[in-house]
Amino acid sequence: MEILKDLALAFIMLIRIGAVLRIVYCFICMGADEEQSTTYKKRIRNTIIFYIMAECVWVIKDLVMSYYM
Repeated sequence: MEILKDLALAFIMLIRIGAVLRIVYCFICMGADEEQSTTYKKRIRNTIIFYIMAECVWVIKDLVMSYYM
């Protein structure tokens, strides 16, 4: 069970770091290419939505695990 918790924590950290790096990358590309700024804004918005949904999944998993354990 301890390995599963460590794996879940590693996966959460990977999602967080990936989302932050994606947002930073989109900001850099948006600064370099003014014509595509609306596309990069959409990508940033989608990344934030993905991050919120991923965090909600982990919170729901923790609630279910604490309820049954």
